[in-house]
Amino acid sequence: MRVPLLHLVPILSWITATAACASPLGKQYEYAEQLYLAVDGSATVVIDASIPSLVALHGLPLDPSLRALVDRDQVQRLFASSGCADVRVGQPWIRQGRRFVQIRVAATHVSELASCGPLSWSSYEFGPDGESLHYRQTVGDVTAGNPGDVNWDGREVVAFKLHLPSRIIYHDVKRLEDGEPGAPERGNILTWEQRLSERRASTPVEMEVRMDSASILYRTLWLFGGALAGAVLVLASLIWLTVSRAKRRQGAAL
Repeated sequence: MRVPLLHLVPILSWITATAACASPLGKQYEYAEQLYLAVDGSATVVIDASIPSLVALHGLPLDPSLRALVDRDQVQRLFASSGCADVRVGQPWIRQGRRFVQIRVAATHVSELASCGPLSWSSYEFGPDGESLHYRQTVGDVTAGNPGDVNWDGREVVAFKLHLPSRIIYHDVKRLEDGEPGAPERGNILTWEQRLSERRASTPVEMEVRMDSASILYRTLWLFGGALAGAVLVLASLIWLTVSRAKRRQGAAL
């Protein structure tokens, strides 16, 4: 089966995120939504979250205690039954005395994510705006649940991370610590952060980005192709010069 080049960016990025989700070198979030967007509007959301946060923010009927094992099939059914398409649930893990799980939701267009129950707290807008692409997302009210007595200490952070397909022209990210503008990571990744307590209080998160209409992948392929063509041309020129000199020497010897 052939995979369109346009869809390789979110697929490869998701594989990288999956491999790094338990890395001690990355910033740890109590709840994180990572959205991988393609220029055609298709999207994949990867949720890395503690079970208590899924109960507190989405009202999911899960047992948040450390003693309870995570039933991946149950988590998959809860998301699928709420209107989420193409749901996959990863292997759970434990951190700081709480169980975590990763859920992946794919959509043919990012606007369809609003029909997925746990992601319906957001509105999604994406499309052309002149010669650029415009993305806007607003995260609104939670569906509050009671996670019981959780060992949270007030420093827990929620994150919304965008993995964008092309060069960023404008964004409105500000760092959580000091409110100063935050720089993109690796040129096309932006992260909005919020305290878990603020998210539980339904404090809105507003995200806006403008980006090039051409995919970074295509730009990279064109650059690679141009470099390869240049290298082939240089090599061919060297071979032609070598052969020409050899023929001249042979003619002079005769």
